[in-house]
Amino acid sequence: MGKPGGSFGGGGRGGGRGRGGKTVVVEPHRHEGIFIARGKEDALVTRNLVPGSEVYGEKRISVETNGEKVEYRVWNPFRSKLAAAVLGGIDSIHMPPGSKVLYLGAASGTTVSHVSDVVGPEGLVYAVEFSNRSGRDLINVAKKRTNIIPIIEDARHPHKYRMLVGMVDTVFADVAQPDQARIVALNSQYFLKNGGHFVISIKASCIDSTAQPEAVFASEVKKLQADKLKPQEQITLEPYERDHAVVVGIFRPPPKNVGSA
Repeated sequence: MGKPGGSFGGGGRGGGRGRGGKTVVVEPHRHEGIFIARGKEDALVTRNLVPGSEVYGEKRISVETNGEKVEYRVWNPFRSKLAAAVLGGIDSIHMPPGSKVLYLGAASGTTVSHVSDVVGPEGLVYAVEFSNRSGRDLINVAKKRTNIIPIIEDARHPHKYRMLVGMVDTVFADVAQPDQARIVALNSQYFLKNGGHFVISIKASCIDSTAQPEAVFASEVKKLQADKLKPQEQITLEPYERDHAVVVGIFRPPPKNVGSA
């Protein structure tokens, strides 16, 4: 992926030019709203919602297509568990353009900024972060990105921010707490629409540092199932993160074959 920093200049139709004159072509990824920049090294990118602006020193790539210049931001999987899941082959992250996402554990807004790019100007990201220090960075990111609503609160107490958050299509959680399954279930009950999806990043050592990661992941899946969350997919984040898994599923799936009254 290379180190973040710097930018590519614009290039010819459908492509930009990287360092050394290498042409860069940006193609849609199979996940809507995400792209692959193909050049000397392929990179996962998102279309920059705020052209000319970076969030955390990430590399930016400008390409020209049919006379229109478009800027993309490199999404580093070593700095974002969601990017690692996408590159790891996850089937769906359920965050298409226009969707509403509740992001728990937003930190300084690194991944949140890419989700902001993905859902685009018609979408919304409710970003919950407990730490005041990280929260300050998150608020600064949201100043330029009007589709991010920063919420400096504890995700364990969703009633404290229930007046700020509408119903969402997807809950994403990266909270690294021992009771994170319960946190996701609680927030889902408040804000996730029936048939909506959850995406949870599980760090095994945060839950039980003495158990095998696979056993921890299996235990967390059982907890989710007990709270009307139906896991559909699970992948590990190697080689980007050790002992991490991302689990994706659906909330309280509607009953099948219900007869008419």
